[in-house]
Amino acid sequence: MTNWESSKNILCILPANIGDLIMTGPALRALKESFGAQITVVVSPKSGDIAKNMPEVDDIVIFDLPWVKVYDNKETTDINYLVEELKRRNFDAVVIFTMYNQNPAPAALLCYLAGIPRRLAYCREDPHQLLTDWIPDREPEWDADREHYSFIKHQVKRNLDLVKTVNAVSGCERFALKKNEESWPNIKNKLVSIGVDIDGKWILMHPGVNDEKREYPIDKWIDAGREIIEEFDCQVIFIGSSDEKAVTDYLRDNTGVHSYSAAGLFNPSEFVLLIDRSPLVISVNAGTIHIASAVSTPVVVLYALTNPQHAPWRSPCKVLKFRNPENLQHKNEVTRFANDQMFKEQKEMPSPNDILKAAWELLKYTSPEFVEPTLKHVG
Repeated sequence: MTNWESSKNILCILPANIGDLIMTGPALRALKESFGAQITVVVSPKSGDIAKNMPEVDDIVIFDLPWVKVYDNKETTDINYLVEELKRRNFDAVVIFTMYNQNPAPAALLCYLAGIPRRLAYCREDPHQLLTDWIPDREPEWDADREHYSFIKHQVKRNLDLVKTVNAVSGCERFALKKNEESWPNIKNKLVSIGVDIDGKWILMHPGVNDEKREYPIDKWIDAGREIIEEFDCQVIFIGSSDEKAVTDYLRDNTGVHSYSAAGLFNPSEFVLLIDRSPLVISVNAGTIHIASAVSTPVVVLYALTNPQHAPWRSPCKVLKFRNPENLQHKNEVTRFANDQMFKEQKEMPSPNDILKAAWELLKYTSPEFVEPTLKHVG
């Protein structure tokens, strides 16, 4: 291993999604605290605004990396521009964060060309000169005695263990996001504008996905919304990005009275504070669940088993798992085999009543006033 003690200007390259970015927070904090370093992150345009709300991040480079899935159809950007930009910033070191089924080599080559002297990442194959600090990737590990793959860490733990190899540690392993309390009046005005009773109770529901594999059926969202409204005598606010407004409008129109569509209504800072001020979030496994973890808001997760290492981290939660249809399974054979071995029993799609029960179990401890109405369907 190279000596990282003098690394005061550290670059971190992250996967594209908001949730992946938030899950690097504790590792970024370890780098910052251990070396007194400035932390710059390379993120996609969709993740940039959330990166600004992470206290560990000092600077941001926005770029759609061509080896990371981009959900918008965009023209190819010039990777040479990014190489020159990284050269200009004169970084001391780079950490490349990956999931176990991702290859760090493209990012490592980018940083090698940019002349960054210390380059740390997990890698399955010998990267030779591409990495100065190579950690052999042992996830998922083959268990010869049991004849299956095992040993898949939570992504947060994987990230922390990576930076620990260069002696970067932190006393706090929780997520953190900045909260702008001054934006609350503006949030309230926006909620009032769509008909929400600010003095009443509400639960947030986030149905949107950017990957078909994680989708929970629309008709079940409608039934769950109706049951939540009836049993808790509350409002349901369907949230999401502006791209998801057609979905949340449809859910509002079909769920009925006391349901509202708020997709695209809030900027990222407002979205964080709204989640913080809400008693419960019900969501698919998306970035929203990690925002909820960062502000300690309880969350019910409809968890398609695409990446089992991405469950909520150290926060109140109920995880309702289900398997993806065969035609939507991962193409990566190691990932498919590992998931098949770890989740051998078929997980049926959670029902709306399962969601209601999970919400009740969380709220009876975290917001007892929510369970005061008689629960007709929970038993």
